[in-house]
Amino acid sequence: MVLLAAAVCTKAGKAIVSRQFVEMTRTRIEGLLAAFPKLMNTGKQHTFVETESVRYVYQPMEKLYMVLITTKNSNILEDLETLRLFSRVIPEYCRALEENEISEHCFDLIFAFDEIVALGYRENVNLAQIRTFTEMDSHEEKVFRAVRETQEREAKAEMRRKAKELQQARRDAERQGKKAPGFGGFGSSTVSGGSTTSMITETIIDTDKPKVAPAPARPSGPSKALKLGAKGKEVDNFVDKLKSEGENIISSNMGKRTSEATKVHAPPINMESVHMKIEEKITLTCGRDGGLQNMELHGMIMLRISDDKFGRIRLHVENEDKKGVQLQTHPNVDKKLFTAESLIGLKNPEKSFPVNSDVGVLKWRLQTTEESLIPLTINCWPSESGNGCDVNIEYELQEDNLELNDVIITIPLPSGVGAPVIGEIDGEYRHDSRRNTLEWCLPVIDAKNKSGSLEFSIAGQPNDFFPVQVSFISKKNYCNIQVTKVTQVDGNSPVRFSTETTFLVDKYEIL
Repeated sequence: MVLLAAAVCTKAGKAIVSRQFVEMTRTRIEGLLAAFPKLMNTGKQHTFVETESVRYVYQPMEKLYMVLITTKNSNILEDLETLRLFSRVIPEYCRALEENEISEHCFDLIFAFDEIVALGYRENVNLAQIRTFTEMDSHEEKVFRAVRETQEREAKAEMRRKAKELQQARRDAERQGKKAPGFGGFGSSTVSGGSTTSMITETIIDTDKPKVAPAPARPSGPSKALKLGAKGKEVDNFVDKLKSEGENIISSNMGKRTSEATKVHAPPINMESVHMKIEEKITLTCGRDGGLQNMELHGMIMLRISDDKFGRIRLHVENEDKKGVQLQTHPNVDKKLFTAESLIGLKNPEKSFPVNSDVGVLKWRLQTTEESLIPLTINCWPSESGNGCDVNIEYELQEDNLELNDVIITIPLPSGVGAPVIGEIDGEYRHDSRRNTLEWCLPVIDAKNKSGSLEFSIAGQPNDFFPVQVSFISKKNYCNIQVTKVTQVDGNSPVRFSTETTFLVDKYEIL
């Protein structure tokens, strides 16, 4: 037999965990699993179903399916035996056969799957051997972990001792009226490695305090270097370690970040028996000097009915879009009815929509080069200075009815030049030294917070900071197309329904 993939999916064909044993793209496996529920004939007992290219061998597990995808010439008896072994493995790692539990133990399941099948062929193993293989440990690994933990404890103890010594030296110097040693700021090259923690702690605490007039020998004016004390990730790591060791750190900047980080999203929507998912994806490319090169948006209304008594319904669509989108209904939908009355119903009103399956009933497309239709404009202005580049980035929301959440504007940075020096910033940022990127993070952009800017300095050339990439998610769609009412075909009695709207980015670049 040649086993292509093993997957645990929902009854709608959504993959929870999937392991491919031959080279397959993610799009290919997701397409095969999405088509799987549509191939099953309800009311009949099956263990497999075939298409022109593959065979699905499956076993129901409460609300889920364990599915093996094989070639059509594989031995069905071996397929069934392998399927039973896969099905017995899952309860070994998951306490309940539910989607959340499967997702939580997905890596354990993948490791177990790899013990059953190698390169598409079944291994001669049983459940006990699989359990033994996946739980095997190494004595050398235990020794290594113990040594590393000892070294970490010693390093933390040394860090605390150095910090206390420096704090004591600073207090003694203040009592004697002298300048404390080792606190020359981030630009000082004389600070030892052990004093870094105390230095960073001091910078965090003093960031928001009123500045005292400096001595004449020290430079006056604002210092960009001090803003690194409110930077975020590197400082937070040190502060978290100090807190875990019992140090009391108070910082208003940290309080602001914590309050924003602990904001929770709204709970998931309560799905009715008739549920609609409205999803839009945008692909946009702009030039760095202005001008929209291309903008393409695809939207779709997915209908899901979980109760067969609501199979014969009609959707009342309200289309207030003025951007010129092109609409297209599903082939089984009555196009004349939709054109005349904006109603989505089947051509044959006696038939019902599929139950427990996501059906795309209406889709739309918008392609334009009109700059006024850009939802979020990004302007990046790098200018050369004596030591590198000063970069100014601005954003502005052009569609006031939108509310963009979790906005991340990613700016590439030159490699090997260190971290950027941040000037002014609206929101927060993260510096990824491995990927050489600066991520400008904005929790919400809406009509009340429609513009903002970021300034930073770093060594490099103007071309080093492109392409700028943008990602976001919104619960309001870009094209104003909504389902306002659902009614029964017979009698036009209203039906309760729920709606889930998502507007997200497929590609958003400033080149």
